[in-house]
Amino acid sequence: MDKYELINKIKKLDGLTDDEKSALLGMLRTHKKYGLVWEDKPEAVEEEMKIKLPVLTEVKERAIINDTETEHYPNHVIIEGDNLHAEVVLDYVAANSIDVIYIDPPYNTGNKDFVYNDKYVDSEDSYRHSKWLSFMSKRLMIARKLLSDRGVIFISIDDNEQANLKLLCDEIFGENNFVGTYFWKRTSTPPALSYKIRRKLEFVLCYQKTSIPKRTFAQGYVDGGDAPLLNTGNPLGVLKFPSKSVHFNLPDGFYSSKSTYKVKLITPVHVVNGVNEEEFKAEGHFKWGQDNLDREVSEGTYFLIKSKQFSPRFQKSTKATKVPSNIIDEDVNVGTNEDAQKEISNFGLDINFDYAKPTSLVSFLCSMPFWEDGGIKILDFFAGSGTTLDATMKLNAKDGGHRQCILVTNNENGICENVTYERNKRVIEGYTTPKGEHVEGLHGNNLRYYKTDFVGRERTVKNMRALVDAATDMLCIKEDMYKEVDSFGTLDKLPRFAVRHFTNGSGKDMLIIYDETVIPDLVDIIYDMEMPKPIKIYVFSPNRNPYTDEFEDVEEKVELCALPAAIYDAYREVIPPMEDKELKVTDNTEVEEDKQ
Repeated sequence: MDKYELINKIKKLDGLTDDEKSALLGMLRTHKKYGLVWEDKPEAVEEEMKIKLPVLTEVKERAIINDTETEHYPNHVIIEGDNLHAEVVLDYVAANSIDVIYIDPPYNTGNKDFVYNDKYVDSEDSYRHSKWLSFMSKRLMIARKLLSDRGVIFISIDDNEQANLKLLCDEIFGENNFVGTYFWKRTSTPPALSYKIRRKLEFVLCYQKTSIPKRTFAQGYVDGGDAPLLNTGNPLGVLKFPSKSVHFNLPDGFYSSKSTYKVKLITPVHVVNGVNEEEFKAEGHFKWGQDNLDREVSEGTYFLIKSKQFSPRFQKSTKATKVPSNIIDEDVNVGTNEDAQKEISNFGLDINFDYAKPTSLVSFLCSMPFWEDGGIKILDFFAGSGTTLDATMKLNAKDGGHRQCILVTNNENGICENVTYERNKRVIEGYTTPKGEHVEGLHGNNLRYYKTDFVGRERTVKNMRALVDAATDMLCIKEDMYKEVDSFGTLDKLPRFAVRHFTNGSGKDMLIIYDETVIPDLVDIIYDMEMPKPIKIYVFSPNRNPYTDEFEDVEEKVELCALPAAIYDAYREVIPPMEDKELKVTDNTEVEEDKQ
């Protein structure tokens, strides 16, 4: 059984106290052959969720909308709040849908870079590493749930926690899903104060959510000319060259093996119009085996024989990709920390980020898994100065992609409002550098700003209605649907605020029903409408039944979901249990107490 599935089952067990559950989880962590053992240190933000549930509220005056009647641009999101609270919300909003996560967490250097329960963790704290592991494990476990099946996570780190992080990620994502450790050239001018080492590099750990056979990671397209297929250091091998896969700079005709050839022809070669008419076999000190040759041919690679030496060379297709090196530096057009500081200073923001990452690094990482489509979703829940969104929008501008990005950061010292948001607002709208140079905006983007908020956790009908009301902004993110319209058939004749209608402008619609008494009238409206595709309907229900029977006459036109049950189900996977008891609403709409 997967360890984290077992952990979730223990958390849900009835009849056990919190202390008993903690003891079981502790035994599960300590009884292992190798790996990490740490003391779980509770966080104030985690304890807060024992009595309150996090939600998101949009700050509408900060929205930047550039959509037109004919063009609909990517909707990017900035969330202001603690990242654990935001991740819990995203577990409902974006579970199994994020394709790339990039995070640059606190490195835990002991120099006031890591805050735990409102206090800096210094280098003398005997629980320094335990606190960091406890902090990171909660967030990474949710991060894994957010990743799509093809999803990849990149984590920047330095020597202080690199070894611990590697073991932690092996547990959470699985050793088999470890892609590799990349070495980013952080600086060209490291400080010379140390007597032992001048550090130029930092680590970027990479894991995939699931192992995908023959998955390609790419640094870009292959450039340059042809290359030799022979290498005298390799053992002799036999290759079969498919028909018309080899181009000859030799006269048409039949060729048989000669002592002057670089290869031994096992079968004759018939050249017609400059290519081999039939397949042929040859023996030589080849770089490739047959499987690799067949794969290359399927990807467009062809072969050249330019002279009577009969030495085969290969020419990659223009669409062939290069597997990336584990070194990330100027050779792949990735900048340093100094470049990142220049980028920030160009925005004219009154802030100093000593350890910011350049957009070129994030762009390189987000492009590396070689997505065949440009519509991926990217998440950064340690957003800081907002580099990841900046990089995402620049990638879209470069290749016409439709990537979406979600940033999460707190607002300590006004960072979210005055730096993360303000930087990306200027990227979209355009700005003037301190030197007076105008930078045109990347107008093909929308940006929306949210704050974390809370509703009561006890499952009273009052709290449940409050959760559904608050969930509206969350559902807009979940469905990527923000435009509210007053009309839906004769929807405008229904009581105001009983139903809200959202659309994305491309034939996709969503209804949110707050007052279930309007369902019969709404069903009559839908019955008379032509629906090219089922409409998503979220309906308040005191139980798990989204009034399926009432929608029976239009069941082919609707896709129903009961709220807030769907939200409770998602949250229960990732939040701590209530200390005593919480109210549970049963399927017969009665409210009863349910001990955790």
